Amino acid sequence: MVLSRRLLAAFSALLVAAVASPVLAAAPAQSPVPTGLTSVIVRVDAGMLDRLEHSTALAGGSVVRELKIINGFSAEVPRARVAALRALPGMTSITEDAPLSFREYNPTSDPYSVSNTATNVGAAAAWAAGITGAGVDVALVDSGVTPVAGLAGSGKVVNGPDLSVDSQGTSVQYLDGYGHGTFMAGLIGARDPGTDLNNVGGSYVGLAPDARIVNVKVGSGSGAVDVSQVIAGIDWVVQHRHENGLNIRVLNLSIGTNGAQSYLLDPLAYAAEVAWRSGIVVVAAAGNDGSASGHLDNPAADPFLIAVGASGSTGANSLNGLFVAAFSSLGDGTRNPDLLAPGSHLQGLRVPGSYIDQNYPTAAFGDRFFRGSGTSEAAALTSGAVALLLQKRPSLTPDQVKAVLTLTASQLPGVTVQAQGAGLLQVAAGVSDSLPIPSGWQGFVPSTGGGSLEKARGTFHISQAGVALTGEQDIFGHGFSASQHASQSANGQGWSNGGWNGTTWSGTTWSGTTWSGTTWSGTTWSGTTWSGTTWSGTTSPPGAATSGPRPAGVEKAAEADDPSRLPSLGRGPDDEPGRAAGLGPQRRAPGRRRRPPLRDRPQPSPAEPTAGALVGAGGPLHHQRDSRRPRPDPAGGEHLLPE
Repeated sequence: MVLSRRLLAAFSALLVAAVASPVLAAAPAQSPVPTGLTSVIVRVDAGMLDRLEHSTALAGGSVVRELKIINGFSAEVPRARVAALRALPGMTSITEDAPLSFREYNPTSDPYSVSNTATNVGAAAAWAAGITGAGVDVALVDSGVTPVAGLAGSGKVVNGPDLSVDSQGTSVQYLDGYGHGTFMAGLIGARDPGTDLNNVGGSYVGLAPDARIVNVKVGSGSGAVDVSQVIAGIDWVVQHRHENGLNIRVLNLSIGTNGAQSYLLDPLAYAAEVAWRSGIVVVAAAGNDGSASGHLDNPAADPFLIAVGASGSTGANSLNGLFVAAFSSLGDGTRNPDLLAPGSHLQGLRVPGSYIDQNYPTAAFGDRFFRGSGTSEAAALTSGAVALLLQKRPSLTPDQVKAVLTLTASQLPGVTVQAQGAGLLQVAAGVSDSLPIPSGWQGFVPSTGGGSLEKARGTFHISQAGVALTGEQDIFGHGFSASQHASQSANGQGWSNGGWNGTTWSGTTWSGTTWSGTTWSGTTWSGTTWSGTTWSGTTSPPGAATSGPRPAGVEKAAEADDPSRLPSLGRGPDDEPGRAAGLGPQRRAPGRRRRPPLRDRPQPSPAEPTAGALVGAGGPLHHQRDSRRPRPDPAGGEHLLPE
């Protein structure tokens, strides 16, 4: 919105009058008048930053610094003026910036801490054997990574391209304004300085603490992202996997859509398959639609990839204390999740001031942590496990990695293959010297990628000024030919001289640390596609970005992922406890292949917020079924729908 000088002057005059009015300036006679200055964090609506900074000054306050990542600023203001400022048009929130008091957090007593999770899936045993993911790079196509503690070490995170609509803002390039990508990066490979892996104690470490994260940012600070950006990000990973000292062997996709076309045609699934055939293990979140979906998200529905569902736990350290999380998408009996990994109430790294941090404040704990649930988280843990396996056996092909993971997984008793695939991730067995390595050959029909970009989106669309991006066009509005892209991608020519799909980006070469994006025609976007499910917040975020026809926050949070409330999940009359899961049962003759309707939305998990909407709550990022957004998962068991 553009304001004339006259309107701005009139607004300022009204503010001065309001601030000076007896009603606002003085409390009732029996109550003392607030005195002195207070430190506040201010968030404002889009386009209102300069105006409300000026208004703050007119009220007798002073701006300390701008916080563009949250579209706001910190300030010192008179205590007596806070209420008047809070009531101004365009003011999103004013929060006192007082020191926070947290209960002392002890990860050793938290069954959902990352250190206990690492022990439960056998990663800690791998560390003891010197297997830490060293030398393996994991590409994370997500909402960016902010170098918080645990991810701030030299060389821990390498920035690839910023393909998001944030890329033109130098203060937010590569950074995670949404909060999903950082959560995933931490689960994959964080390591607090000085951590002794034989005695982790209170330190935060991901499953592959010495792996390197390659940050490919596609999601904006609001979680907005289009399928074309994700495809471009995957193409970039494939073409640069061995350049400038990189060794990208794993690609984490905590993101997805509910696109309904077969993987045989889908351009997103095709891009992921090209990565797979190029020697990159692609790990995708199964989705957060629970038992109602009947199929996996896109691209997890592609049978070549590793599709990961989420498990929950009663806290007991045994298979009998585990269950399939309520939000974890079930397969259709032919294409099921390949395996499960922990995905409920997990301890993750927090990005102060991010979208998730602002909208799910009850999910924060222990000062630097956040609790989240979703298949996004489960996929991230699995990507860390793959990095461990590839350090141990670098010659393994993606097919062999998948075979090892499914052969060594532990089946949960009484749970269908449709829900759990081969069972729970077990890292120690996968890196054992005694394990014979299978060929792992997968006899599926490859995708041609010649279908529709619009159908790959499903019902999830980003929008600008209320206009949704639809049809066979990319994020720039340029025509997209799926068949042409498939040919270029297969030949390693998706990116050429800094351009993708005919658009030349401002940077033509990559230095190994940063990559410049081009100019975006839009300034504000909405919509997400992350696979997170819930964050520990208890209510849906007000004004959350929309994905599809239904705005975020209007749908009821899913049932809590509480085993006492969901005792029969995956144990119905159609249970097949005797059927072995794995690659064999999932093969299908070419003529009988189904058309998998794909969904990759964020979804809430029980009692805890989940990470984001592109498969990111496990999720940006998480998508929700029927246009639902990521929702808070109140620390303890309430699913929101973000994956």
